[in-house]
Amino acid sequence: MTSNTECYVYIALPGQTDFVTAGRFVVEPGRRESPVGRFVYGRSYLAREDAVPIDPIELKLDGTTYENRRLNGVFGALRDASPDYWGRRVIEKHVGVAELTEIDYLLHSPDDRAGALGFGLGQEPPAPRREFNRTMDLGKLQEIADAIIEDKDLFDGPDALQVYELLAGTSMGGARPKTVVEDVEGLWVAKLNRADDRWNHARFEHAMLVLARMCGICTAEPRVIQVGDRDALLVKRFDREMTETGYRRARMLSALTLLRADENERDKWSYVELAEELRRLSSQPLDDAQELYRRMVFNALISNADDHPRNHAVVALSDDWRLSPAYDLTPSSPPSQEQRDLALICGDEGRYANARNLLTQCERFHVKRADAIALMADMEKTVRTRWYESARACGVSEQDCERLSGAFAYPGFRIGWETVV
Repeated sequence: MTSNTECYVYIALPGQTDFVTAGRFVVEPGRRESPVGRFVYGRSYLAREDAVPIDPIELKLDGTTYENRRLNGVFGALRDASPDYWGRRVIEKHVGVAELTEIDYLLHSPDDRAGALGFGLGQEPPAPRREFNRTMDLGKLQEIADAIIEDKDLFDGPDALQVYELLAGTSMGGARPKTVVEDVEGLWVAKLNRADDRWNHARFEHAMLVLARMCGICTAEPRVIQVGDRDALLVKRFDREMTETGYRRARMLSALTLLRADENERDKWSYVELAEELRRLSSQPLDDAQELYRRMVFNALISNADDHPRNHAVVALSDDWRLSPAYDLTPSSPPSQEQRDLALICGDEGRYANARNLLTQCERFHVKRADAIALMADMEKTVRTRWYESARACGVSEQDCERLSGAFAYPGFRIGWETVV
């Protein structure tokens, strides 16, 4: 297989369901230095009255040839459209090559990636090529996912293409098996439980999305369905809008891109800095910054250590960018009862998931100190008194509730609070 070093970038414009060609992306492999990526918008695209930037901060709408020497040459907005760990695993098995270029991953991804971008080798965008699976197909998808996890070879037989189409996954982050399914309401990301899970992830994540709504947080719409002897969580795609002629696509940028960070640059992972970026990009920056603060507090209260920057995003279905609904809210149960950390910096004491620390930078989120104190008290009460109710109502077993009971409003959340009040 010959690796690709260039491709065309397509975009679905606001209100449209078909792609147009936006520009050309090239990555020049470096011999001694890192690869260099270059992107330029096409002249015909720039001439359109309805043209929009792929990234209004890093890839502004002009004739500049943009250059990037970070992230293996891949611009953040393009990286957000690249497959996640699970999707890459399936693509590597399908192609039969363990080492692919970043452009290879973009080209081999099916048409269910997050956001409004597409990629191809032709100057003209191809017609839509994917029929989405139905929820009734999930039983077969679960069997295929299990086989991939067990490293069984499913890619040499007559069903190889079907296996690839079924489970290439989305670019919405994560290492757990997932796919996209369709029903009469639209498109859903289906997150599949694994046979070796220690608890029912689908039902617990569903319960956390419900609990977050109880705390006044805007979340993606969830539901759980049974697949054989296991459950699957369906999360409604908030970057798609169903129409009679197809799906309108929302542009999408992850917090990782907004923070101009890489997966390994944890010193740049910060809720506080993300709130500042929302000031530059969001059409409702005050509302979105305050919403982000609520999510930060909620993640601390449920011990969500998986709140990394790919699990936060902004979307634009029209010209306006807004903070996306919350997704991927998962509790954990670390051994320490005194110290829990978030993935992102949340205050003067770094990632410490503690009320005192969460208060230190509240005004950067446009939340007054007195309001932040009241908000944390209300959310702590809701999480402490209603997490079990939410979990059981969503079908979480008593055993799983007991296993994760230490995650919620843990004792260390209020350590040192007396020095604040």
